[in-house]
Amino acid sequence: MAQTKDQNSESLSLSQSQASHFALLALKCLRKEYPNKIEHLINDASQVQSPQALHPAFFGCYDWHSSVHGHWLVVRLLRLYPNLAESREIRAALDKNLTGENLEKEADYFKEAGRQSFERTYGWAWLLKLDEELYGWTDADAKRWHQNLQPLVDVVVAKYIDFLPKQNYPIRTGVHPNTAFGLTFALDYARTVGNKRLEDLITERSLAYFGADKAYPAAWEPGGEDFLSPALIEADLMRRVMKAVAFRQWFHQFLPEVSHGAPASLLKPAVVTDRTDPKLVHLDGLNLSRAWCMRSIASALSGTDPARKVLMDAATLHAQYSLAHVASGDYVGEHWLASFAVYLLSTPVPK
Repeated sequence: MAQTKDQNSESLSLSQSQASHFALLALKCLRKEYPNKIEHLINDASQVQSPQALHPAFFGCYDWHSSVHGHWLVVRLLRLYPNLAESREIRAALDKNLTGENLEKEADYFKEAGRQSFERTYGWAWLLKLDEELYGWTDADAKRWHQNLQPLVDVVVAKYIDFLPKQNYPIRTGVHPNTAFGLTFALDYARTVGNKRLEDLITERSLAYFGADKAYPAAWEPGGEDFLSPALIEADLMRRVMKAVAFRQWFHQFLPEVSHGAPASLLKPAVVTDRTDPKLVHLDGLNLSRAWCMRSIASALSGTDPARKVLMDAATLHAQYSLAHVASGDYVGEHWLASFAVYLLSTPVPK
């Protein structure tokens, strides 16, 4: 994919032509049921069903969470570019999937016995990010989709509030269960919609989990199937929950070598050797999520902090490496990488 003009980490942005490109990738899979990698606890024989029967709203895009953030992607693009050439097709797909009946069934699925951990917390986080995107949008269709989504949103919010006080230890993996990622998007949602109870709980849990972290072993990253950097996603969360001066002090204790351009394994793009392998292609997602974390973390540092330039330059390298491969021609990457690319390119660097 062609890069935008002068694509450095400050100016990474989403053009309308890129928006169309990413919209087409998402539209190819929002109602594509197979192949499908379901995570499904079966309580009895009646629950042996097809993906669409189990998840009438979010059955496409290979798995449940990818379908959810595929829906977020097209909503974000429609909101940014109302006259996008694909807008009619996007609205039609959302109308088919985000019906009140479908979303009631999705909510009921979460309530079945034994499903407390279903999509915890990666899928939960993206579901709230989808609702956050719809919230407050005056578009008539968006208002309807937002309203239809509320039974499922209510279930997910309740799950966060029930689970977080019981989770004594954070999960620091670079894949779906990562605690910091799940808290990051949920915190954005809580602040957008004014859910103070959820916001306060996430803030308290974030500080409890990560507030005392020092000298993180970032040279151990990346893991072989990471699509999140445990170090950087944690720092991006703490940027949100701490005041600027406190965060800067925390960050330099947490990653003390970054100011000196180290460790190299964290600051250089991860190499992808096979984009037809569903785990190895995760590393393209890692490069994109590293880039958005680096830009946001850098924005929270002082203008004279040497770590700021190190992170901005590294973000550029990561973005350039993997934006070119979002459309790889293989479904194992194409069903989800566009969401990461759009989040990177369309999320302003915090001021």
